[in-house]
Amino acid sequence: MLGEADEDSAPGSSFYDRLAEAVCRLGAMRRAAVYLSDDVRRRVRAVGSHGIDLEELAAEPIQASPLAQRSLDLDAVIEVREDLDRVLPPRDVQRLALTDITCIPMSAGGRHYGVVLAERGDPQFELTAEEREGLWTLGKVCALATSARTATRQQERARFLGDRLDLARDVHERVIQRLFGVTLALGAPTDLTDAHRRRCAEELQQATEELREVIQRPVERLCREVDATLREELERLSSEHADLGLEIDWQAGIEIPPALEPLAQTVVAEAVRNARKHARPTVVRVIVDRADRAVSIAVVNDGVGPDAPVGAGVGLRLAAFEALNYGAAVDFGRTPPDQWHVRLVLPTAA
Repeated sequence: MLGEADEDSAPGSSFYDRLAEAVCRLGAMRRAAVYLSDDVRRRVRAVGSHGIDLEELAAEPIQASPLAQRSLDLDAVIEVREDLDRVLPPRDVQRLALTDITCIPMSAGGRHYGVVLAERGDPQFELTAEEREGLWTLGKVCALATSARTATRQQERARFLGDRLDLARDVHERVIQRLFGVTLALGAPTDLTDAHRRRCAEELQQATEELREVIQRPVERLCREVDATLREELERLSSEHADLGLEIDWQAGIEIPPALEPLAQTVVAEAVRNARKHARPTVVRVIVDRADRAVSIAVVNDGVGPDAPVGAGVGLRLAAFEALNYGAAVDFGRTPPDQWHVRLVLPTAA
């Protein structure tokens, strides 16, 4: 399984399902689920399961944070065979028909990756010292497998970022330099001669061809995993930033293409974070509507003062650059007198 750490990148893929299966098979458990910590969204989510449908866990995740945190802090296997309502919400205990629960920490090198929650299905059983040690060791192996998978993804992101930087460098060194020369010529105080006009036309034509060549060059796309839709992400942002007064205006009948969900969620989350960090808005509006044959997603806040900088941070610039790979576009800037907008336009055609 360590050799397959770079495969099955989607959440709930066979990689984590097989980790859960291994825990059940080697630990004599009836069903199990692997929960990982999501550093981006700062929450724990189920990514694999055995003996229970992952969708049932993902749709309404079991709230086991105190139990999981205790297991990770102690770096110990914790089993609960009685009064499950003390450590888990009664609703979850009833919904999943739990009879017992064993929490196995996934930690290694001082880092907590998550936990494995397992059930034997026999509230009378009690782990022996050997079984407890075996499950603890399985947790370490799961942490090792997860760390190997994380390292592989980091390498993929590094290669992807390298491709993007190469693209930016080519555009700057080839296209921008030609356009800069044409700008100098057109801005000269003297009238252009016929020769100068022909030269400017040739430079513009060459810049257009070079830009087309650069854009058409294959760039590896990294398919980022998301476990929620933009609608669900907006609900989370509304709850997380309740003081911003987030208003959502979503035109009926509009759906975000699944392949573009990661980009849409990245841009919206970055815009909301920037509004909180750099502005003092009384309201932040998210507007989702149609723009010709495209979908427009705009985030507008009214908290930009006259002394606010006119530029944008690295996050929005990277998002704008990433949008090019999807045939999308991002624009941002101040809307007088006191508003700042971030707008993402997504193509709806394949």
